Amino acid sequence: MKTLLRIPGYFLAFIRAIFAFFTILLYVGVYLVTIPLFGNTQERAFNLRRNWIKLGMWLFGIKVKHIGQPINQAALYVSNHLSFTDPIATCLYLDAFVIAKAEVANIPFLSRGAELTGVIYVKRESKTSRSNTRKALVDTLNSGKNILVYPEGTVSQDSLILPYKTGAFREAITNGHPVVPIAISYRDNKDRWQKNTGIIKHFFTQLSYLKTVITQEIGDPITGTDGKLVAQRAHDWTQSKLIEWSS
Repeated sequence: MKTLLRIPGYFLAFIRAIFAFFTILLYVGVYLVTIPLFGNTQERAFNLRRNWIKLGMWLFGIKVKHIGQPINQAALYVSNHLSFTDPIATCLYLDAFVIAKAEVANIPFLSRGAELTGVIYVKRESKTSRSNTRKALVDTLNSGKNILVYPEGTVSQDSLILPYKTGAFREAITNGHPVVPIAISYRDNKDRWQKNTGIIKHFFTQLSYLKTVITQEIGDPITGTDGKLVAQRAHDWTQSKLIEWSS
């Protein structure tokens, strides 16, 4: 009975998926065919991403209460991770290269759009891939561009975020770049990526409802000489925000 009652919602999610697919295809296609006229620059690619996100947020029914702004220098931005919509909410306000799991590269058209607009893929089980990702992270920061990473390494399942992996923090601090924490929270539990749930099921569960309500805050930059301590400070600030919002 519960499944039958959810059929209209799943139909809504299906319609949203179809529109998302074709709008991504349209945006990426227009971008590619206009490269000879306007060039293929990172600024233009970020604009493409931001413009689609504005449409995507309307399409997916996403409402964001956003607090704080990015800083005026290249930085490592680190956020807790709860849903596939996390980077949609964050990248509306932040131009950054996103470090993502290599599995995203297998999603047709979405992967092409992601590559164009700034995604660095990593295979966490591969030592070589992790090493290449660290190099790309440093090169990107040193070139004056931001990096967004989810240092838990996976999605957290409750209000307590997982310990932050320290590799990205050490690389940023060693190369003289600040770390900026981001906290993100969802009003409803249905928006959280549940354990042992694939991306398709998560998509249809979350977007079968009319609205997704998000609170997000960009914190103050953190500097230091010890990547592990900086990671702990970022973790503790983010955790404190989640506790504050849930009280």
